[in-house]
Amino acid sequence: MKVKLSPTYSGQTLDLGLGITISQGEGIEAPDTVEVSNALTQGFLEEVKEEKKVKKGEVKAGDEIWIFAEQRNGKISRVVLELLSKGRELADKLNVKLAAVLLCEKDCGSKELVAYGADKVYLAENTILKNYKTDFYAKIISDLIKKEKPQIVVYGATHIGRDLGPRIAQRIATGLTADCTGLDIDSDGLLLQTRPAFGGNIMAQIKCKTKPQMSTARPGIFKLANKDDKRYGEVIKTHAGIDEKESLTKVLGVIKAAKKTVNLEEAKIVVSGGRGLCDKENFKLIEELAKILGAEVGASRAVVDAGWIPKDHQVGQTGKTVRPMLYLACGISGAIQHRAGMQNSEIIIAINKDPGAMIFSIADYGIVADVKQFIPALIEELKK
Repeated sequence: MKVKLSPTYSGQTLDLGLGITISQGEGIEAPDTVEVSNALTQGFLEEVKEEKKVKKGEVKAGDEIWIFAEQRNGKISRVVLELLSKGRELADKLNVKLAAVLLCEKDCGSKELVAYGADKVYLAENTILKNYKTDFYAKIISDLIKKEKPQIVVYGATHIGRDLGPRIAQRIATGLTADCTGLDIDSDGLLLQTRPAFGGNIMAQIKCKTKPQMSTARPGIFKLANKDDKRYGEVIKTHAGIDEKESLTKVLGVIKAAKKTVNLEEAKIVVSGGRGLCDKENFKLIEELAKILGAEVGASRAVVDAGWIPKDHQVGQTGKTVRPMLYLACGISGAIQHRAGMQNSEIIIAINKDPGAMIFSIADYGIVADVKQFIPALIEELKK
């Protein structure tokens, strides 16, 4: 066993017995002595774990990065493809393989998962897995994690991901960071997870001491990579090992909500309104402009809190993260919490009567004007 002096040890040298002394900054093979045993117990020494060196370009076996491949009605969710794009970047930094875990009735996307960056797809097929069921999904993935031992597992911060991730974390006794807005690898090879804290007023960076390191990441955060249909990947079929009788619940049917679905994350154009519109009646201008442009309607937190529009339209740290081709910020001051949810848009146009508004600092085009007067004029021009 190779050891070195612990950073908490205040001395410069330590006697290990048998005439052997260790100094700060060096690692040596430890003799089997009482002194070494006591020093390890007291925290004066720590074991040096040497990893097998990997040649540049060589991929390490094991220690994979996994992405949970959420599917609904046999279609892979967009957030999965976004996470694969980011996961590819993280896997390349660690020289490990990137894998997707897909549970479904019948293979509904392994080729697509590979095309977006996966080296492997762990596939569990069973008619029971057509619709999401917490107990079965948690059991299958937990068992697979215990068997394959990935070092990182990431889920989309969707209704399913937020339900599934914590349950798996509890089963395998590891930590989980929820609603991440950033993922990276630090100098020690650990997953650096960034997420808003204290109501979105600060950004916290979190590391997990246990493995696998797990997190849920918000949809719309990471840029979608180019699809490569020529990529080769391995599909590994895994036995589901479940029985309908074992479940305490049964899915009788899936009924879609009657209300209009707000799909901000995938929208190409988003028109958002803020407090500059002054009241709920004026906010209808945003809805009218969005309709003409074929856009989705977004909003700042202040507008949602005021009850002008439902929360599923909120853009920002405590709302949704968007990356459209065009983002129109109308009467929005541009607080850091809002900017964090839309600053990666390809083109940002800001309209605000305050020339010092923070939104102008990230806008590609800025218009200093009262939105209550500017938007009606714009709508009139677009209708011509």
